[in-house]
Amino acid sequence: MNLEALIKEFISLKKFALVGATDRKEKFGYKILVSLVSRGYSVYPINPRLEEIEGHKCYKTLSDLPVKVDVVDLVVPPAVTEKVVEECYTLGLTRVWMQPGASSEKAIKYCDDNGIKVVHDACVMTSHPDE
Repeated sequence: MNLEALIKEFISLKKFALVGATDRKEKFGYKILVSLVSRGYSVYPINPRLEEIEGHKCYKTLSDLPVKVDVVDLVVPPAVTEKVVEECYTLGLTRVWMQPGASSEKAIKYCDDNGIKVVHDACVMTSHPDE
């Protein structure tokens, strides 16, 4: 499946986990959260150090989520991404979006080798073709 088709599939879904969400307004982990929520997505912020962001309860890990999300959006360093994609596989989460700066060849290969669909080198905030 090509990148454009993957992006279209991912953004048609409505439940996103945002790994690397933050309350620091200048960071992309905050901007992406606000952008997705404003577009009507259900967003589950993942940050082990925060209780909530903008009224949204934060979860320490993907394992702590109360629902199975459709997409795991990563805005973390590549070394963290590599660990999170393994957690995705363990939890049966099959769609990962690596924001620019979050991807690594190792993480992408892991996804490819384990049946996880992956978008990388594209930003979720600018990937809405209908806008």
